[in-house]
Amino acid sequence: MTTVAKTNDEVRSQVSDAYAAVITKGRGCCGGSDSGCGGGGDALAGVAAKLSGYGEEAKEHAEVSSFGCGNPLAFAGVEPGQTVLDLGSGAGFDLLIAAKKVGPEGKVIGVDMTDEMIEAARKNAARAGYDQVEIKKGIIEEMPVEDASVDWVISNCVINLSPEKDRVFSEVHRVLRPGGRFSISDIVTEELPKEIREHAAAYAACVAGAISEEAYVAGLQEAGLVDVEVTERLVYSVEQIKDLVGSDLESFGIDPSVLDGYLGQLDGKVWSAKLTGRRPV
Repeated sequence: MTTVAKTNDEVRSQVSDAYAAVITKGRGCCGGSDSGCGGGGDALAGVAAKLSGYGEEAKEHAEVSSFGCGNPLAFAGVEPGQTVLDLGSGAGFDLLIAAKKVGPEGKVIGVDMTDEMIEAARKNAARAGYDQVEIKKGIIEEMPVEDASVDWVISNCVINLSPEKDRVFSEVHRVLRPGGRFSISDIVTEELPKEIREHAAAYAACVAGAISEEAYVAGLQEAGLVDVEVTERLVYSVEQIKDLVGSDLESFGIDPSVLDGYLGQLDGKVWSAKLTGRRPV
């Protein structure tokens, strides 16, 4: 079993390497066929896309790989001319949706640490004709974004991958303008078996690094953000968990049967949540 690296930089490197390897396969975190997450390519037009909160948007950008577990922009009050920042923007699926919402007078910024993802996102933005999209290389614990410069922070199934979530929450507060809002879709869990927590592939598959919903809300509040609430939940069944993690283990070259002994312990303890709130005025 390949275990999660010990240092924070090693964890980030491990995750980045995993996503660089799977981007060409259109899979990754939450990449199952009907797990309730956004798979790559045509999968986005099917059941997974509907469960994740995507509708026609999925079909419009069906060629763009998505590794999300929800739609942070669904029902969000993003307006033309605003600036949206996507944490861990991947191949750019949510960047394209945000670009359409803000229009040519707005701006969309993506931050990602994986070169292959950045290249894919830039190509996808250029193909869609969205000049207002800018992708920057960096880590979400220390973003190359100015203080109080964005109206919205969004993120789709990424913060769970961070080994320093408190720093990410502080960064969300820092970059938001006073009154600015965030909309985050992510995987949360209750207590998991130690073997799952320590499995590197399960970490990259968005499960092993996930924290509880209670801890997530508390972390955002401790960073100074207010009106924090969970507006949506999608609890995964045993079969969905097997698809969610098992398909990714296979992508990372690991026999998914390693999960069989733990599935019963995971039933009802893993779900995607949408969290919203704002920076105080």
